[in-house]
Amino acid sequence: MRKAAAAGIVTALSVVMTGCGSGGSGSEKSTVTLWMYPVIMDQAANKSFWDKVEKDFEAKNPAVDVTIDQQPWDGRQEKVTTALASRKGFDLVVLGPDQIPQYAQQGTLEPVDDVVAPEKAAYLPNSLTALSVDGKLYGVPIYQTITAPIYNKKLFADAGVTKVPETWAELKEAAPKLAAAKVAVLDYPGKPEVSLNQSFYPILWANGGSVFAPDGKSVVVNNQQGVDSLQYLLDLKAAGGLPENTASKGNDIEGGPLAAGKTALYHAATAIQADQLGAAIGAENVGIGLPLEGTKRVAFGIPGGLVLAKHSEIKDAARKFAAYVASAEVAGPLAKESGFFSARTDVTIPGQSEASKEFAKSLEFAFPGDTHPKARQVMSMIAAHVQAALIGKEDAKAALDAAAKEANELLAAGS
Repeated sequence: MRKAAAAGIVTALSVVMTGCGSGGSGSEKSTVTLWMYPVIMDQAANKSFWDKVEKDFEAKNPAVDVTIDQQPWDGRQEKVTTALASRKGFDLVVLGPDQIPQYAQQGTLEPVDDVVAPEKAAYLPNSLTALSVDGKLYGVPIYQTITAPIYNKKLFADAGVTKVPETWAELKEAAPKLAAAKVAVLDYPGKPEVSLNQSFYPILWANGGSVFAPDGKSVVVNNQQGVDSLQYLLDLKAAGGLPENTASKGNDIEGGPLAAGKTALYHAATAIQADQLGAAIGAENVGIGLPLEGTKRVAFGIPGGLVLAKHSEIKDAARKFAAYVASAEVAGPLAKESGFFSARTDVTIPGQSEASKEFAKSLEFAFPGDTHPKARQVMSMIAAHVQAALIGKEDAKAALDAAAKEANELLAAGS
């Protein structure tokens, strides 16, 4: 039965005393504990959804008792690390591709290939790949996120650009025409606090570049593809193609230059941001495109995966519940309520909007970013130097050479 959020302290104390995966000592039921996060933003809708998931599963599996423990996003990494190290807290937890590798390498996770095996063909290949480490699947995909370009149709038309750019080269060609109308073609967010997954990295990936070497032992963002990608931004700035405050601006749509008609396109937006832009300029003026193409098309998007703790004492029951949460029966309603997308190809999302359907076209290009245990720390180093280049303090090569040097020193220092 469900343990209410108000009893969170009691639940936490119980977990510390008894661990997770209780089912021994004469108990007839196995208790599976899942740490879930607010993927459904509305608290009432979130509670209602997971109450139903729990109730429906328990009705079909009377020998299993499920506790869905709602956790905050804040402090997730620290709490999960502590739980895995102390071997108590949860049987299942929702993690992303940037978190799984370090735990898999530490040996604290259980592979879950067998959970998806019966319906493997129904999952997005990119979702499975993103949640795998060294050929083993460590997360059962339950949702998928995606980003895509959103743009102001009217601004392009008014500037005489009859074909909205579909490639990075075409975007650069369009820059002078829009600049003549005092419009920056790209709403680039250079503020370091904005994830590079939604600013610089998509340009890097589209040009065939990457942050880390294939073996993960070094940072190679300063190779030719990286330098060319940053130089592209600097050239665009010189052509009036970036906002004047691009080095310090965030990627908020509401109250930002895209909503004000001062920029024309944001290359790594979410579906929610498309709705926000529609509210500002009229939905009829909002376009949604495929990822801008360089040498290839790449869109930042990550799956959320149910991860099984190696310390769980009821792995079979946990696997059964993970398979249920990832099933088509749950995946469609979850996508509807969360606003994310399904990680399955055999799911119809009830009431899916036309804008959401346009975003879904980019799912085949989803890429979770350069996953690495030090990815977040390396990102902050690169972001600072990209900003320095946008300000004019460093040229493209010097900026990325400096970032790579700092990052490689970090990697060499170890954990």
